[in-house]
Amino acid sequence: MLKKEFSFKIPPKKFQPKGLTILYEDQHILIVDKIQGLLTMGTDREKEKTAYFLLNSYVKKGNERSRNRVFIVHRLDRDTSGLLVFAKNEYAKRFLQDHWQGFSKKYYAVVHGKFREKEGEISSFLFESKAYKVHSVNDPESGKFAKTGFKVLKESEKYSLLEISLFTGRKNQIRVHLSDEGHPVAGDKVYGNPDKEMKRLALHAYSLTISHPFSKKEMRFETKIPEYFKELVKS
Repeated sequence: MLKKEFSFKIPPKKFQPKGLTILYEDQHILIVDKIQGLLTMGTDREKEKTAYFLLNSYVKKGNERSRNRVFIVHRLDRDTSGLLVFAKNEYAKRFLQDHWQGFSKKYYAVVHGKFREKEGEISSFLFESKAYKVHSVNDPESGKFAKTGFKVLKESEKYSLLEISLFTGRKNQIRVHLSDEGHPVAGDKVYGNPDKEMKRLALHAYSLTISHPFSKKEMRFETKIPEYFKELVKS
């Protein structure tokens, strides 16, 4: 952990942005746990109900003239919950993005069916169509290389709980790779099986290890597995 002079006192939950739990904050970075259903950043249709907008308001502390702001380092899909990192200056943003591929990122996922091999890796080249849907392709000239590791933690009659290691950070990578294997993420309406009974997309970014942009010290953050995921794999 960093020296005390770098860290801020985390405010009580009632004073934190709605939909976000602040896990760590100092003058360089913000680490938050995002709920499912909240965008990371704005779209043409939605500007304000995003982690980016809410955290900008938070660091300005009600002063619209404040120069305080946050910078997006990476993203989570709207329906994916879990750990998000925001920078509070351009140097921190550049450092974290330049080193992002080397940081450890792990997820929990509940998928349909049972894997024959209980641990392994999935690799492909990912291509995004004009309709903004991502596909695996064989041509390295057309797509970007993506690699995902998986390990089965628990199985039930219909589902498997996986720990996912993200070796690259491509858009929709985990969802596409698991769908390619015939085990789409439960609740995935785009790459999986539409199921009205599912409460949410069963994907959660639970573990993140980074180097602090200023001190360069290693920092590790973890969140608990969502209770809903446990319910899905009850024997």
